[in-house]
Amino acid sequence: MSYYWIKTNSIIKKIFRNYVWDIANDENKIYLTFDDGPTPKITEWVLKQLKKHDAKATFFCIGNNIEKHPEIFEKVINEGHSIGNHTFNHQNGWKTSTEEYLENVKSCESLILNPKSNPSFSELAKQSYNLKSAIFRPPYGKIKPLQAKKLRKIGYKIIMWDVLSADFDTTISPEKCLENVFKNVKSGSVIVFHDSVKAFPNLEYTLPKTLEILSKRGFVFEKID
Repeated sequence: MSYYWIKTNSIIKKIFRNYVWDIANDENKIYLTFDDGPTPKITEWVLKQLKKHDAKATFFCIGNNIEKHPEIFEKVINEGHSIGNHTFNHQNGWKTSTEEYLENVKSCESLILNPKSNPSFSELAKQSYNLKSAIFRPPYGKIKPLQAKKLRKIGYKIIMWDVLSADFDTTISPEKCLENVFKNVKSGSVIVFHDSVKAFPNLEYTLPKTLEILSKRGFVFEKID
């Protein structure tokens, strides 16, 4: 069984106050985020669910997956969602030197900000693409203070989370995953899901219900800029 915080406590938020844990507002806005894509079929399924509820979200993409699936990446952008950097190949900051980590982030950044460098992008995308992205989420939530400091210095906001669905945890049931969200969500919450193969059995159950029920409760799903 894995151990982690489902709800990030106020002490952690105060200690690491230079990170974004939630986005306070009095308009019932919440922020769905999806890590690890784009992933064939799964990311596209997520987009369909979001569209049903006119919901916007933020996708923290892995550069290697952008490179392999540019057509799905284009679709995420074209449907009005935000894009964040999640390193090129899902680097664990605690196990990586600062220099190597920053280079990995920049490799992902080059694909996000300059699709002309990717020969797989459509000609239309290359001509019209004008994406700006300065948000970053560290894989596993693991990043060294110096790595974070250097990323902030070059303009990144480091986006963590207020609520962890734990959809990636294969030892929990889909019902428990949904409970993790419903028990802890509040206005301003940043909620983590994963558009990955591993998470999909939990995500397939949890996401439609999250969108439907929280919409009925008056929550609005916004993207992070």
